[in-house]
Amino acid sequence: MSISAHDTGAVGRTPEARHRILDAGAEAFMRRGFSSATLDDIADQVGATKGLIYYHFRSKFDVFLAVYEEGMRRVRERVEPHAASGGSGRERLAAMSRAHLLNLMTDLAYHHVVHQGVRAQDSSELKIRQRDALSALNGLRRDYEHMFRRVVAEGMADGSLRQVDVSLAARTLLSSLNAVDMWYRKIEDQPAEEVEELAGHIVDLLVGGLSAAPGTRGAPRSDASDRR
Repeated sequence: MSISAHDTGAVGRTPEARHRILDAGAEAFMRRGFSSATLDDIADQVGATKGLIYYHFRSKFDVFLAVYEEGMRRVRERVEPHAASGGSGRERLAAMSRAHLLNLMTDLAYHHVVHQGVRAQDSSELKIRQRDALSALNGLRRDYEHMFRRVVAEGMADGSLRQVDVSLAARTLLSSLNAVDMWYRKIEDQPAEEVEELAGHIVDLLVGGLSAAPGTRGAPRSDASDRR
């Protein structure tokens, strides 16, 4: 659906219009990066004028922040239920990792934006307000990582995961899962079953490396990095 010149009318004020802007912004930032992407790029993707963008957001940076926050909301919404479900730590970690990957594969552009935000936090090109805003959003990412750390620790305690440094294990797992966005690209009309099968294979490789040998049980290991 294309939005006409009367972008800020009743249609332009709907939540649907805002969601379309976020989707378009995610695609533009993924393809061109934050610095090169423009509001015109986003408006063209939506099929509207910049007036619609400015109705919902003050600037391109505010669109970026909203895309980042939405990306974190979506992945957490998909992953968090598995952290609190039944089963061993390994079983829950595998389910969380699979949900994370499926979210990445369906919301690939949003994941790219989150990664850009993490890298840009200390950029000298940003104003203080912008750095502070990114720092706050990166807190959401840290909380998300801590959820994985907790389940890794529980898996080590119940004997389903081998005894390694908790922080190192969680960070290595998440880094490996996130690295899939470096090579994975959506294929038009690809069956959902194929995507799910691919996610399952990747999780088996990654979580399998943390699996404990039968009969192993003990307290999880930690070091100073756990306190960061």
